Amino acid sequence: MATSGTGPRPPTIADVARAASVSRTTVSHALNGIGKVDPRTRERIRQVAAELGYRPNLRAQRLRRGEAKAIALASSMPFAVAGGASRLGFYMEVAAAAAESALLHGYALVLVPPVRSGSALYSVDIDGAIVVEPDRDDAAVAQLRERGLPYVALGRPTAEGDDSPYVDLHGGPVADLLLAHLREQGARRPALLVGAGARHSAVDARAAYLRAAAAHGWPPVVATAPEEGGEQAGYEACAALLAEHPDTDAVCALVDAFAVGAVRAVRDSGRRIPDDVMVVTRYDGLRARTCEPPLTAVDLHLDQATADAVDLLLARLRGETAATPAAATAPEPRVVPRASSLRRPPPRP
Repeated sequence: MATSGTGPRPPTIADVARAASVSRTTVSHALNGIGKVDPRTRERIRQVAAELGYRPNLRAQRLRRGEAKAIALASSMPFAVAGGASRLGFYMEVAAAAAESALLHGYALVLVPPVRSGSALYSVDIDGAIVVEPDRDDAAVAQLRERGLPYVALGRPTAEGDDSPYVDLHGGPVADLLLAHLREQGARRPALLVGAGARHSAVDARAAYLRAAAAHGWPPVVATAPEEGGEQAGYEACAALLAEHPDTDAVCALVDAFAVGAVRAVRDSGRRIPDDVMVVTRYDGLRARTCEPPLTAVDLHLDQATADAVDLLLARLRGETAATPAAATAPEPRVVPRASSLRRPPPRP
């Protein structure tokens, strides 16, 4: 360890250069794998650096290269539906998987609060971003485009003309699975409850529901609720739905916060779950598992889908382009049956 009059200090590149009897430029090239440095000299410099305990100044390197070596995870989805008070919901599961995957590639993950308006993405030093389920007029996407930063979407973008790479979260097939499960359990008049925006999960679920209603002769009943309202918005929308359509025997509430609210609304109406009204939701997260009764939900394989989104973004940062906008597809989703919808024994695996 090099020393000074005020005590020990970290070794510098100059210290390594003196110990290896080479120039500072040669040390820099050797340690960064650039330039024309004899392999034996490069190895000797690396050994000297290790013996001295030299650590490169990552901030200085990034400034020289014009890279932040950081990516953001952003969404306009409010915490009322993405996380809630526990902060352990959909968004946080995605964040944990993204942070792990980014770190494996030498990038830090910057977690941005819900981008609704203002300047959330203007002040962070990042190379690009993953936008979680962008809405049609998504504030996060708008800010990234204004900064000229590349991004990929986790979930199909719904804005017209948005051809950014994305990882498909199977919005339509997820709704198909839930509706098929309800039908297998005896539902004949299911209703759909979705967010009022235009995220792919709501758009695709509505299309899938209307197809199923036409195919099976269901009277279509579709209700919407504002994402910002969270569980209470789901409660109010479901209460109104049951009052207007009292013969409803199942509610497919795509947002898990809405589903928890729907459970309360069903009970407050004097109905039993699942005997009178079944309730299912899309995301198999903390809310679904801890609700009473536990909610039938779908395993979206978010860890793999998120890792794929990180890979897509880093490919864009390297200048690689995907052959098609849907450059990656998450593993096939599967229903996780629970008490909120099980009128009959679940099928054997």
